[in-house]
Amino acid sequence: MKKRLSEILKQVHSGKISPEKALELLEGYPYCDLEFAKVDHHREVAKGSPEIIFGLGKTPDQIVRISREILKKGSNLLVTRVEPAAWTKIRSKLPGAAYNETARTVSLVKTEPPAGRGTVIVMTAGTSDIPVAEEAAVTSEVLGNRTERIYDVGVAGLHRLLGQFDRIRRARVLITVAGMEGALPSVVAGLVKVPVIAVPTSIGYGASFKGLAALLAMLNSCPGGVAVVNIDNGFGAAFLASLINHS
Repeated sequence: MKKRLSEILKQVHSGKISPEKALELLEGYPYCDLEFAKVDHHREVAKGSPEIIFGLGKTPDQIVRISREILKKGSNLLVTRVEPAAWTKIRSKLPGAAYNETARTVSLVKTEPPAGRGTVIVMTAGTSDIPVAEEAAVTSEVLGNRTERIYDVGVAGLHRLLGQFDRIRRARVLITVAGMEGALPSVVAGLVKVPVIAVPTSIGYGASFKGLAALLAMLNSCPGGVAVVNIDNGFGAAFLASLINHS
């Protein structure tokens, strides 16, 4: 959107379009009121990335209308938490969009975003944590970060983690996704000197309390440099990682 605004201003200054035409092109800024949603076009200017849609709880029609408004302004599209049944209803209405069934994301990159400075690595303790990790990975990619995945390297077999150490130490930001006792971020943070973003998941047996045990363990992490996001919040972890990687 920044590029689009800049192009419109240049066209006005060069006399290619009139101020009236520029106002027509800028209709809907800084936000567009769809009654059920106010699509925030200014967010890309303020945050460096367009508004990202949280799909859960929205009807397929609402997702489509918000998505079209975002795409109409030339921005990239990312929708999180889109169930397969909803995707079936919206796929034909969003040509070119891709669906990641594991992550439950819908994405469409129209303009190559600014590249991050290094690599974001997304890690999981177990295979059951992959859906949350995939949400993080897809978000990271859409935001312009070189992203790698390292899955199933939890503390139940530390040799698996150490076997990936050469890759891990080259990352600029690490996203660690874990349920159960949530120990993976602490172990990783003790091995590296870069930021570690911890994501507790709701995976685990009864006393894990649907991710609360992992959340509390991560908040009490001993090594420095660990930031913690909410339970199952892969998107939030990736957004923070992207801000770090673009700084």
